[in-house]
Amino acid sequence: MALLITDDCINCDVCEPECPNDAIYMGAEIYEIDPDKCTECVGHFDEPQCQQVCPVSCIPFNPAWRETPEQLRAKYERLTAGKDAPASPLP
Repeated sequence: MALLITDDCINCDVCEPECPNDAIYMGAEIYEIDPDKCTECVGHFDEPQCQQVCPVSCIPFNPAWRETPEQLRAKYERLTAGKDAPASPLP
């Protein structure tokens, strides 16, 4: 499942730069997580980095967005496909 930032967020700005998928962004009042981009850091790290750095522990798993480890891996592969590919030379 993806992660979720609760209303306990204090907007400390430490989670956003830790997200390897750019899934965290500033919402209307607090930071939010795009579940289409959140892989719980699967493929990047052993544990979700935003949870590791959050000083108020306001980033639980989102019960409304359940995904298996296999689905998270597939999302990681989709999100990172082509990122390491060399740029095409100009004709």
